[in-house]
Amino acid sequence: MTTPPRFDIFLTTAPGLEATLLAEVRGKGFRQPKAVPGGVVIEGGWPEVWRANLWIRGAGRVLARLDHFHVTHLAQLDLRARHVPWADVLRPDIPFRVEATCAASKLYHSGAVEQRIATAIRETLGAPEAPAGGIPDAVTVMARIEHDRCTISLDTSGAPLHKRGYKEAVNPAPLRETMASLFLQQCGYDGREPLVDPMCGAGTFVIEAAEIAARLNPGRLRHFAFEQFANFDAEAWARMRGVESRRPPAALCHGSDRDAGAVAMSRDNAVRAGVAEHTAFRQCTISDAVPPEGPPGLVMVNPPYGTRMGDKGDLVPLYRALGQVLRQRFSGWRVGLVTSEGSLAQATGLPFVAPGAPVPHGGLRVTLYRTAALG
Repeated sequence: MTTPPRFDIFLTTAPGLEATLLAEVRGKGFRQPKAVPGGVVIEGGWPEVWRANLWIRGAGRVLARLDHFHVTHLAQLDLRARHVPWADVLRPDIPFRVEATCAASKLYHSGAVEQRIATAIRETLGAPEAPAGGIPDAVTVMARIEHDRCTISLDTSGAPLHKRGYKEAVNPAPLRETMASLFLQQCGYDGREPLVDPMCGAGTFVIEAAEIAARLNPGRLRHFAFEQFANFDAEAWARMRGVESRRPPAALCHGSDRDAGAVAMSRDNAVRAGVAEHTAFRQCTISDAVPPEGPPGLVMVNPPYGTRMGDKGDLVPLYRALGQVLRQRFSGWRVGLVTSEGSLAQATGLPFVAPGAPVPHGGLRVTLYRTAALG
């Protein structure tokens, strides 16, 4: 009986969020995870790849490391690329594309690297290369050459993992679900307390929180690239994703927004996500926001910032009003606020603890500002 292959599996995240993703991966039972720049590495086989895609909220993609080798010239790359066991994972009837990056190496032309690896796959496997315009279902082979060491990986996710499979409607400048889940984790949210987002937009924080509270797998509603691999076991995958994990949430997750369209969008997204009964949305301005009945919990908010949706100076009154409402009405609640502008966060007058490093988001760098329970 052959031993199932084991290899490195890389879960990507935004720089600055590696430690938070590491905590999630460890908490989900993956053995010996290790934080590295840009993500978390675990060791495992294909069941761990499937599980990571299905279970992990904070990862942007899951990459399977196929091979790594030293390389300093294209002829050497030609030879080594033909020895990668492509037939073990790629199907000859599924199109593929190659994406390469090069840094601090003798091979510095990523286009030439992509061409050589693609030729090796075509000639050893017979699989068609996706045209330059791209094919949505093409499998992506990734090559990274750094300090003359080439790492060959497969993108096992396909569409980025923040695409949970339910959100047809989004508002301008949405926060990705993967980042929202990691910010919730940094605020200590574990699904056992109420959550309020008074500027909910498309409902990202509310729906992520409701899924956590109901213990729903983030990948339950979508497909993944690994379903097109040569070694995919459809029956084993069906058993894995069929395991029932849902539980009744301890508290509702609440969202409000001054815009009626945003509230309708959030409700529709919650229905598609299967958490409508665990959420409550209403239209109201910040000045009308009130906490729900019951014990305190977490206020999580991603307000507009000047470089994102309007002029920064015009937003100071909004942040002041937000801070005033939270200080006066949300005693005992913790607050998590995401913004790219420290001056806007300070305009709330809330007693934030020292923030962590900013993280990249949509061409900006945003910071999570947190409070302890408000007095």
